Amino acid sequence: MSTTFNAETAENNEEIEQQFAVKAVMYMQTHWELLTRCRGSDLKLTKIDDDIFEHFKETFPEIDVSKALDEEAMKSKEGKERWRNFINAYENKVKDFNFGTMLRTEPAVEYDQHTTIFSVRMQFYAIEIARNKLGLNDWIYNEAHP
Repeated sequence: MSTTFNAETAENNEEIEQQFAVKAVMYMQTHWELLTRCRGSDLKLTKIDDDIFEHFKETFPEIDVSKALDEEAMKSKEGKERWRNFINAYENKVKDFNFGTMLRTEPAVEYDQHTTIFSVRMQFYAIEIARNKLGLNDWIYNEAHP
């Protein structure tokens, strides 16, 4: 007999959490490696980067991706609701659209414990696609290829 899953009362499974963490770190490393091999302005992260970029600009005009992200605003009750609506628009369009991912808080920094937050994959895509289109990630390639 099947019961309904309730996330509010579910217990955490440490092994599953570790697997998610490993996957998030691997994705982070892959992203950084891509940026060292290709200018961000030349990189496509999805098949629909342009659509995601336009949707992001329309939905979050106040977010300046060239500056530090306001994690508190993103994770506030209102912020979560706005992001949830944005993210859910990609349910059947982007693979693993709601997976957990690491996101740099600023474009001018590398990934590390003080400059990285946990986000949902579509938040990562929206912000990193915007950074790429604005050339804000090109410094990574330029630094790797002086």
